[in-house]
Amino acid sequence: MLIKKPSDILSSEITPRDLYLRRREFLQQATALGLAGTLFPASGALAQPAVPVTEPGKLAKLPGKPSPLSATDKKTPYKDVVTYNNYYEFGTDKAEPAQYAHKLRTRPWSVTIDGEVRNKKPIDIEDLLKLAPMEERVYRMRCVEGWSMVIPWVGYPMAELIKRVEPTAKAKFIGFTTATQPDTMVGLRLPVLEWPYVEGLRMDEAMHPLTILGFGLYGEVLPNQNGAPVRLVAPWKYGFKSIKSIVRITFMESMPKTSWNVAAAHEYGFYSNVNPAVDHPRWSQATERRIGEDGFFQPKRKTLLFNGYADQVAGLYTGMDLKKLF
Repeated sequence: MLIKKPSDILSSEITPRDLYLRRREFLQQATALGLAGTLFPASGALAQPAVPVTEPGKLAKLPGKPSPLSATDKKTPYKDVVTYNNYYEFGTDKAEPAQYAHKLRTRPWSVTIDGEVRNKKPIDIEDLLKLAPMEERVYRMRCVEGWSMVIPWVGYPMAELIKRVEPTAKAKFIGFTTATQPDTMVGLRLPVLEWPYVEGLRMDEAMHPLTILGFGLYGEVLPNQNGAPVRLVAPWKYGFKSIKSIVRITFMESMPKTSWNVAAAHEYGFYSNVNPAVDHPRWSQATERRIGEDGFFQPKRKTLLFNGYADQVAGLYTGMDLKKLF
């Protein structure tokens, strides 16, 4: 019998403590809602299972011009990118988003622009797609749980949108809100987080050339489980900052609340920059495993400051204590 020792267990396999402590609450609510058979199926059965798209060529094409800002790392296999996801609206297991997110309705879709801007309006997704030329950006992406990927995103700089909506002088931060579709997102029925999912950036972070609005990956439109039809991508921050399926972008004078900071402020700060010197309270952030590349029995690789983008973004944080402002 192979018995895993604590040191053998991947951090991504560990249930977060706050979720573990609330496990009975989840099960009680699932039973009350009649969801126990859906979210906790017997004998491995799934309600209305979808066949995950595991190779490119199945979705609409969305090419982008190669960008000089792309990383040169080996790309993570497409299959891993689209079947190993964090998208709690569709379940907390890494495989559940690919199984359930096919139900997400991505048309019609619009993104509301509001707050401290001159051009407050909803922007239809088709207009948003045409707002600026598409680029392919190959970015390293790091999850707080200790795994990483290298993904060829398709999108354009967030700054292109910001310039067009004309923020006022009061706009210091930007808040982002994810869609809520109770009839398609089974995860909304359980109190894992406060819904809708919200995130935020400081204005200079959002304007940075590395920050993009993502509409695709691997030359095709985004699969639903990866945040269709539009998401944020900020590669020097932990993955949960790159909010999926955006429906609202709000320009704000003060720092917006963010979902994981609200849920566990001692574990998830507003900035959430990749910093190997700042441990998560329940595990080290000094090393990582690259999905599809680093085998379970291979040594972990060292995590790079700002996920390897320090030369580009360190200046944003001059004079800040990055251990307190994590």
